Amino acid sequence: MARFRLMKAIAAGALRFHAGDVVTDTIPLTVPTDRHWPTLTAATMAAGMVPLDPSAQSMKAASPWANEVLPATSLGVDSIG
Repeated sequence: MARFRLMKAIAAGALRFHAGDVVTDTIPLTVPTDRHWPTLTAATMAAGMVPLDPSAQSMKAASPWANEVLPATSLGVDSIG
């Protein structure tokens, strides 16, 4: 299971996630407020995803965003999805 906190809003097909959401690739959800992203893989990741566990760190390392420098804060404009 990989869990990520989003620093930016993301639209993935019919799914929309907001900055601050925590997304995961598996069900059942570890935390009830997490959001499920069923097609989340290293290939489908977006910019601004902060890994929250070792599985997420491995997924990010295999993604195009592996060397991304993440901001310390989220801007209001980034939270509009």
